[in-house]
Amino acid sequence: MTAALAVPETLPLADELAGQLSDPRAVWPDGPPAGGRFWPQSLASGAAGIALLHVERARSGHGDWDTARTWLVLATSGDITAAANASLFFGVPALAFVLHVADGDSHRYRRARTTLDEATLAVTRHRLEQAHARISRTEPPEMREFDLVRGLVGLATYHLARHPDHEVTGNVLAYLARLTEPLASTSTLPPWWVSVAPNGEPSPEYPQGHGNLGVSHGISSALAVLSLAQLRGLGATAVSEAIARICAWTDQWRQGGPDTPWWPGLITTGQARTGRIDPVLRPVPSWCYGASGTARAQQLAGMALGDPGRHQAAEAAMLAVLRDPGQRSRLTGPGLCHGTAGLLHCAWRMSADARTPVIREALPGLAADVIKELRQSRPAEPDLLDGVAGIALALHATGTGRAAAPCWDSFLALA
Repeated sequence: MTAALAVPETLPLADELAGQLSDPRAVWPDGPPAGGRFWPQSLASGAAGIALLHVERARSGHGDWDTARTWLVLATSGDITAAANASLFFGVPALAFVLHVADGDSHRYRRARTTLDEATLAVTRHRLEQAHARISRTEPPEMREFDLVRGLVGLATYHLARHPDHEVTGNVLAYLARLTEPLASTSTLPPWWVSVAPNGEPSPEYPQGHGNLGVSHGISSALAVLSLAQLRGLGATAVSEAIARICAWTDQWRQGGPDTPWWPGLITTGQARTGRIDPVLRPVPSWCYGASGTARAQQLAGMALGDPGRHQAAEAAMLAVLRDPGQRSRLTGPGLCHGTAGLLHCAWRMSADARTPVIREALPGLAADVIKELRQSRPAEPDLLDGVAGIALALHATGTGRAAAPCWDSFLALA
């Protein structure tokens, strides 16, 4: 791994965007919106995500801790859930993650972090008990059991970052490995196949469910987290075997040629039966479902397995997007999840682990395109996942070249 590249031209805009979010009273003159998308304890769309921006800026010396503290207080206002809907993106685990990044080695928030961590351990143990019981019944999983946003992959991401040697970290990695083991010898569908639509709900459009390859809600996040564990020396045999099983399935669905590989966002039973994917179904190259996220997961798997061919294919997938303005123009806005900031940040992450310098050399041009887009049009929402906070973090990372642990972008299963 080489040092992460800094593109200083992105820093002024990162500072400007962060400045717009410095005071909650300026963001919401009439007070934070009630209900709807905004929940203070939400990492994706609430104060917790904006707090993460200011925490990272304070850690790097580009912001101040008073601003971070203001947003942390807002994020922890009201009742904090540790119920069944608690996840890396919402409730106790989300706040535990933000405080883990904030605390680092300083013990600045040690007491609060300890309290939230203990609650997150309890949430994780309960979710593991439910998941293992489901597997023992040989029933297919619900998407929310294992995905990054709502499930155990997200909780694994937190525990891997917070305390890699803790027994619960080993337990949740063991669950992810078990998730990949066949449920029934007669089934041709993978054991992570879900019976619902991509939104996590039953739908007549998906009468037999689907297999999800995305990072936000699919098996690529499990691939990334298992690979990160392996690379950090936590790879028991079951972990490496699980990585190989996931890769065998994603390889089956890899499309395009050697220089233009891509993976579909999901597989239906009809596609599984015919083994064919229409090229028009190539997903937008976003973090959540497209090449921005899946290529990084494949790169991490190539590193974990010592598979140079996989490593090369992952980087070819990213380069195919970076070289194709038509693909980049399909991105929806400038956000982290669906947009160009997500592409920029994933490319920046991949460049530090790339086998060739080509992605690294493409970053300044991509950054210039993102800056140009933002100068023309900016999202109205302050969100981390789709709005200003996430864009500012991506520009900040690219501008500083900072990739210091604990990594703020581990919630995206990138590091």
